[in-house]
Amino acid sequence: MTIVHLRRARTSLVLDARGPGLPRVVHWGADLGPLPDGDLPALADATMPPVVPSSFDAPTVLSLLPEASAGWSGRPGLAGHRDGRDWSTAFRLTGLDVHDDLAAPPELLGGDPLPAPGVNRGPFLTAGRVVVRAADPDAGLSLSVEITLDAAGVLTLRHRLRNDGDGRYELRELTPVLPVSAVATELLDLTGRWCRERAPQRHPWPMGAWVREGRHGRTGHDATLLLVAGTAGFGFRHGEVWAVHTAWSGDHVTAAERRPTGESTLGGGELLAPGEVVLEPGEEYVTPLLYAAHSADGLDGLSEALHTHLRARPSHPRTPRPVTLNVWEAVYFDHDLDRLRALADAAAEVGVERFVLDDGWFRGRRHDQAGLGDWWVDGDVWPDGLQPLIDHVRGHGMQFGLWVEPEMVNPDSDLFRAHPDWVLQTPGRLPPPWRHQQVLDLAHPDAYAYLLERLDAVLSEHDGIAYLKWDHNRDLTEAGHAGRPGVHGQTLAVYRLLDELRARHPDVEIESCSSGGARVDLEILRRTDRVWASDCNDALERLSIQRWTGLLLPPELIGTHIGPERSHTTHRVHDLGFRAVTALFGHHGIEWDITAIDATERAELAAWVALHKRLRPLLHGGRVVRVDHPDPAVQAHGVVAHDSSHAVYAVSRVATSAAQVPGAVRLPGLDPARRYRVRPPDGAPEPALLELSPPGWLAWPGDGVTVSGSVLGSVGLQLPALHPEQALLLEVVAA
Repeated sequence: MTIVHLRRARTSLVLDARGPGLPRVVHWGADLGPLPDGDLPALADATMPPVVPSSFDAPTVLSLLPEASAGWSGRPGLAGHRDGRDWSTAFRLTGLDVHDDLAAPPELLGGDPLPAPGVNRGPFLTAGRVVVRAADPDAGLSLSVEITLDAAGVLTLRHRLRNDGDGRYELRELTPVLPVSAVATELLDLTGRWCRERAPQRHPWPMGAWVREGRHGRTGHDATLLLVAGTAGFGFRHGEVWAVHTAWSGDHVTAAERRPTGESTLGGGELLAPGEVVLEPGEEYVTPLLYAAHSADGLDGLSEALHTHLRARPSHPRTPRPVTLNVWEAVYFDHDLDRLRALADAAAEVGVERFVLDDGWFRGRRHDQAGLGDWWVDGDVWPDGLQPLIDHVRGHGMQFGLWVEPEMVNPDSDLFRAHPDWVLQTPGRLPPPWRHQQVLDLAHPDAYAYLLERLDAVLSEHDGIAYLKWDHNRDLTEAGHAGRPGVHGQTLAVYRLLDELRARHPDVEIESCSSGGARVDLEILRRTDRVWASDCNDALERLSIQRWTGLLLPPELIGTHIGPERSHTTHRVHDLGFRAVTALFGHHGIEWDITAIDATERAELAAWVALHKRLRPLLHGGRVVRVDHPDPAVQAHGVVAHDSSHAVYAVSRVATSAAQVPGAVRLPGLDPARRYRVRPPDGAPEPALLELSPPGWLAWPGDGVTVSGSVLGSVGLQLPALHPEQALLLEVVAA
C-alpha cells in the first residue's frame, strides 16, 4: 500500500506497508527530517533483511506483530488457540488509516470505536497517528494496531484482537513490540521491594530474551517502570537510548530480546493466566498501552519526553500541588480529636495546605487486623463523626483528606462475615493471608456495588473531603473469580470503580498508594493525581527511590514527605536539612508528629515549606536534570526552567569518598551563552556540617558566583566537601 513516516519532537517512526502482510517498522529513533518521497522507499529497501544461508528462502520480516508464519522464531506477538486449532496466524493488511492530527489515543477501556479512516494523500505519508487493520480469515481473527506519536515524541502502541470465528478463542498472549537499533548493547531496568523501590540494575544486552514478569496482581514494588536499551555506557546526559513502559496495573510482562538473526526488540503487555481471557464470537481484547520513547541525549531526554507527555494530559493537575501533612507516622491508630486538632494547628503554623487523616477512622479499626471493608465512621472513636475535625482543618484554610483501602477486607469484619464469597479465591480455599487481609472480588457485581455505594456515601455525607489516599496493601495471590483466574477482571473493575467515583466527585483528588510504590504505572495515573513513591521516608533511601521514579514521572506526581528525625522504617537519624532538601523536589509534604518539636525546629520547618512554595512553579513545571558524577558518593540533580532563566539543584553526599575532596559538580541544562548567579537560595536554613575551611565562595550568606552556563555545564563548580548524609541546595538565576 504505502510507506508512512510519523515525525514529532526529534523522533521518527517509519512503517513499510507495501507488502500483503502487517507493516514492518523500518525505523524507530532519531528524527530523519522531512525526507523526500523517493528517500522513504530507498530507506525501506536498504534496511530489508537479507536472505542468509541455511535459512528461509525469503527475508524474515519483523512486523508490528511477530508471527511464525513470517519466519519469526523469537517470543510470539500473539499466542492463543481455538480448542487446539488456529494457534498460528498469517495476518494480511486490509486497511491503513492515517491521521495527521495530534489527538490523544482513544481510551484504553470502554470499547471506543476505531477512528474513521483518514485521508490518503499519496503513497508516502507523514502522520502523527496510524491505525493498521488486518485479518486472518482462516484463523477467524482480525487485528487493528493503533499507533500515536505525540508532540512530545512519545509513541503509544496497542493491539485490538477480535474473534471473528464461530467458536471461542482462548488468548494467552498479545504483546506489542518495537525494533531497536543494533547500536543498543546495554539494558537498564528497575527492581525493588517494600521500602526500597526503584533500585536500578544494568547489564550488557545478551542474545536471547530479558523478560520481566510481574505476577503480583498489581504493578509491584519490583516493577521496572521503564525498560531501557542504549548504547554502551549511556548515562543521564549522554548516549542514545530507547525505552518502553507497560501501562497496566495488573499482571504484566516487559521484555527485551536480541536474536541471532540480528533483530533487537522491546515490548510489553498483559501477563495472562490460563483461561483468563476467552473471546466469544464477536468479542474483542485490547492490550494495555505500550509507551515508548527515544532519546539521543541519555536518560534525561527520555524523562523530558515522558514528563512533557504527562503534563499535556487533560487530567494532569493544573493547580499548585498542596503541601500535605499525613498523620500516619504522627498518631498511627491512636485517633483522638483533641490530639488531631493540635496537630492541625501545628500544620497550619508551618504552612501545610492539606491535612490527611490516615488509617484508623472506620468501624472496628483499632489495629491492622480488623475492620477493612466496614466503611462507616467508628462511632466509638468519633462519637460526633469526622465533621468536627474536617471543620477544624478547613477553618485553617487547609484541605482535608482521608485514607481508604477499598479493595481489601479483613476476615475480622462484618463485611467478610456476611459475604465470604466476595473474596478473590480458588474454589474451596482462601489465598494465604497477607497483613491479615484478603482481596474483594470487584468483578462480583454485588461487591462492586457495595464498595461504590460506601465510598460515594463517605464523600457525600461529609462536607469538605477533597482528597483520598487510596491504599492497596497486598499482592493478589490465587486471585480467582467464579473458578477462573481473576486478575484481569479485577484490574478492569478497579479502573471502572475509580472512573465512576471520579465522575460523581470530580473535585476529589486521589493518590495511588500501594504499600508505598507498588502501584505506579501510567494506566492507574490516568485516574489518580499522584503516587506515593514509598512507605520509606528515610531521606537517604528516598534519594534513590525518587531519582528513579522520576525517570518516568514528573516531580509533581510523586509524593515526597519530610519524615521524623529517626526513620520509622530504617531507624536512621538525619538532620532536618537533609530530609527537607530530599523532600523538596516533588509533591511536598510532612509525615511527622510536629507537635512534639520545639519552636526552633518548627520555625526551620516552616522556612523549608515556604521555600518549597516559592520554588514550586519551577519544581513542578521545569525540566528535570540529573548529574553523571564520577564519585558514587555524590548525587546531584535539579530542575531547570524551560526558558533556562532559573534553576535549582541539590547536591547530596550519600557516603564517604575515596577522595578527600570530590570532583567539581556540573550543573547541566542551562543556556551556555547566558551568565548565571549561583548561590544557596534566599530563605533556605543554613546547611549543617559544611566543611568550609577556609571559607570559599559559598561562605554563608555569601553572594555566590556568577559564571556562564557553558562553564557550569562543562566544568562545574568545586563545592564544599559535605559530611555523609548532608545536602546542599543551590539556586541559579540568569544574571
